[in-house]
Amino acid sequence: MAGVGKLMKQAQKMQKQMEGIQAKLAEQVIEVSSGGGAINIKVNGQGEFQAFKIDPEFLKEDAEFIEETLLGAVQEAAAKAKETSEEAMGSVTGGMGGFPGF
Repeated sequence: MAGVGKLMKQAQKMQKQMEGIQAKLAEQVIEVSSGGGAINIKVNGQGEFQAFKIDPEFLKEDAEFIEETLLGAVQEAAAKAKETSEEAMGSVTGGMGGFPGF
C-alpha cells in the first residue's frame, strides 16, 4: 500500500500547484482587439470577461456588421483564455490528463 500513499502525496502536491496557477490565471489579463481597434475586450486567464470597450464611431456601422465583429472578438478572447489556461495547467499535469507518469 506504499504506492497509494505516494500517489496521494503526488496528488496533494499537484493540487497545490494547480491552486497557485489558478490564482495567477485570475490575475492575468488578456486583451483582444477587433475591427481595427473598434472593439477591445479584456478577459482573465480563467476566461472571466473583465471589460469591453467599443468605439462610439463603430456603433454607427450596420448592426449585422457590429454583431459579427463583436462575436468574433468574444470568441477570440475566449479561445485565448482557454489556450492560456490549458498551457498553464499542462505545465503541472505534464499534458497527461492530470497524472504525471501515467
